[in-house]
Amino acid sequence: MFKNLFNRFFPTPQFLSIHSFGLDISDESIKFIELIFKGNNIKVGRYGERKIPLGVIESGKIKDSKSMKEILISLKKEEGIKAARVSLPEEQIYLFKIKLEKLGLKDIREGIELSLEEHIPMQAQDVVFDFIILNENDQNLECEVTAVPKNVIDSYLNIFESSSIQIISFELEAEAIARAVIKKGDPETYMIVDFGEKRTGISIVSNGTTMFASTVDVGGIMLTNLIQKNFKTNFEEAEKMKVKYGLGRNTENKEMFSVLLNGVSILRDEISKHFIYWHTYKENEIKDRPPIKKIILCGGDASLIGLSEYLSVSMKNTVEVANVWENILDTKTIVPEIGFNQSLSFTTAIGLALANF
Repeated sequence: MFKNLFNRFFPTPQFLSIHSFGLDISDESIKFIELIFKGNNIKVGRYGERKIPLGVIESGKIKDSKSMKEILISLKKEEGIKAARVSLPEEQIYLFKIKLEKLGLKDIREGIELSLEEHIPMQAQDVVFDFIILNENDQNLECEVTAVPKNVIDSYLNIFESSSIQIISFELEAEAIARAVIKKGDPETYMIVDFGEKRTGISIVSNGTTMFASTVDVGGIMLTNLIQKNFKTNFEEAEKMKVKYGLGRNTENKEMFSVLLNGVSILRDEISKHFIYWHTYKENEIKDRPPIKKIILCGGDASLIGLSEYLSVSMKNTVEVANVWENILDTKTIVPEIGFNQSLSFTTAIGLALANF
């Protein structure tokens, strides 16, 4: 999303057909990964993470431009990043569908712009938007629109420009994640749950298109804090306990299971709410939406012991941890350079970098 718009101003340099960087920016960190096309294979190049101090970015909005600029300049100097595809914070994005009548419609973009204020609480001149056509017949066409406040886009453009890192495209996190974890060309419908440090992104992808995306304030740190409070230990030790025991049901872990269940049940309720909404909501009394085939977990805490099993039983649906290399390499014959658990936290960055291929 937004690649067509921004490529008008930032044409893709030739070298990016071989090397591609994805930058996943959150309130807490920047995760980056380089994918390199060699022969007939895509390989991992440089990758890593830089922590972002508290208060520099809040809910996706850059609050301290000077500090953010210094982080990006340092990243460019240390890793040689000249251009990248960048994720946009889902908290600041509006994703919706719109139907336009073809009669009298001269320009799709203009038609969408005239209808924007019916769908978002902002004036059209204050947003930047892009769209894809979902369905079309003789009378109407249905579009999916992604809109972002112009001041948010400008703040990211300015900070990257001042850091001399070229933005090739902006993308919705959910779209980048789907590109990484769903097999290219797969027409099925999936729910993707990106379980991060402080928040969880929930999206639904059908026939390769992100149909819905939402963010909830539930993350791995909340679980760590519950352990810390209940067992009266420090944060680092609580994190180790979370990783070691998770939601396992062994005798040694009974109390831990109960503690984590309090937090995980909040996540389950949010997933369930969106799952039910997808299957029950009717749009203009059209045919039923395709059923969600399975739920895919990614993000830094997706590999928590017992999480996928617990959600699978609770949701009465298949729940599995993502394979972020789905469209890059065959993990049965090639061992990825990044370990399985660590790779889950790079899902968005991998999906961004994949856009070049």
